[in-house]
Amino acid sequence: MGAILDEENGRQLFIPAGFAHGFLSLIEDCEIAYKVSDFYAPECDGGIRWDDPAVAVAWGLPEAVGPVLSDKDRSLPLLANWQSPFQFDGRPLKSLGGEHFGSL
Repeated sequence: MGAILDEENGRQLFIPAGFAHGFLSLIEDCEIAYKVSDFYAPECDGGIRWDDPAVAVAWGLPEAVGPVLSDKDRSLPLLANWQSPFQFDGRPLKSLGGEHFGSL
């Protein structure tokens, strides 16, 4: 799934705790702002390679343009080799329900 979030459309994207996510800036100079559910927990910080063929994200980069990655992102494992720090108890996440979204 992909979405364009910019100052013109004012959209936001909700990503539940523990879900993999990534972003690509379409402009050279931008700021990314996001909210999190708790304080930073280094033991839960991790990720998977942006170009993992098993995930096959269509990033939309022109072939001649490569991504600018942090050292951390360059060294991330493939999904098949990723060890999740999250424990799933088998129960689905509790829905926030429509009343939390105002008039959307």
